[in-house]
Amino acid sequence: MKHIHYMDQEPEVVDFDGAEKTVIRHIITEKDGAPNFNLRVLTIEAGGKSPEHSHPWEHEFFVLKGQGIGIMGDKEEKLRPGDVIYCPPDVHHCIKATEQMEVI
Repeated sequence: MKHIHYMDQEPEVVDFDGAEKTVIRHIITEKDGAPNFNLRVLTIEAGGKSPEHSHPWEHEFFVLKGQGIGIMGDKEEKLRPGDVIYCPPDVHHCIKATEQMEVI
């Protein structure tokens, strides 16, 4: 069993093309014995964004705090704490923060 507070996990700067003012904490990964699941927490500063990207697997997001815009394909949605987004495989997506956000 792994038990930590997510803020105790060292943040890493997201340096993919298009990412701005974003750090990621890798909470649960294959290093923890999870071959099919990754739990990550993104912190996006106001005015920042995650990289626009797509991949062949689905992606789920849960907004812990802050507000912003979720972009999935050609759709944009306002985001606030408690919101959940499902992004199907191969759909371009990113999150833009209008105020500091934390997103799982």
